[in-house]
Amino acid sequence: MSAPVIPPDGTIVQTFKRSFVDVPIDADKDNAIATTEFLDAAESLTTIFDVLGGVAFSPVKSDLNGNIKKLRDRQLAAPADSTTIQDLVRNELATKKHTATEGLLWLVRGLEFTCIGLSSNIAKESEELADSFRAAYGSTLKPHHSFMVKPIFSAAMSATPYRQTFYAKLGNDQEKVKVEMRAYLMALEKVVGILKGFLDSKDAKW
Repeated sequence: MSAPVIPPDGTIVQTFKRSFVDVPIDADKDNAIATTEFLDAAESLTTIFDVLGGVAFSPVKSDLNGNIKKLRDRQLAAPADSTTIQDLVRNELATKKHTATEGLLWLVRGLEFTCIGLSSNIAKESEELADSFRAAYGSTLKPHHSFMVKPIFSAAMSATPYRQTFYAKLGNDQEKVKVEMRAYLMALEKVVGILKGFLDSKDAKW
């Protein structure tokens, strides 16, 4: 998979089909998150891994896309019951199935891993990506991975490009890249926080 083409004077955020900044959250309905927009934003995020290193990060990207597909499949099977992510989960669990719900659990872990890794790296300008992502992996995905999966993800961390190389690929104007990435990651962090809280609730247990 080739890395996204950044428009002149643009940033990688502008190449996304959907940004997390634009995912509707209904505060009046217990922070209900719109399903289609959330899945489009999650899918767009996976293109960041093509910039980080297509081959090394293909297992990470594949994992995220596999879980997105589980949620899309449920949405297609029961569109009227799947307008929001929370409704999709509740209605799936009512059928005594949990394929999409389990997919959401792993997707949120993967999104949190990415969010923490990138946010930490942008905040610490002297830190290399490999260190930021290793720390993020340790606090998000690693505790849930088997001994067979851990080395695959560890290899991906070690194969990350130098920060200077990575950020240069996100856009020519580095200040603009940082401003847009910070806004994007803050929106992602909010979505992840809402969904983690929901997944911890009795409504999402199977």
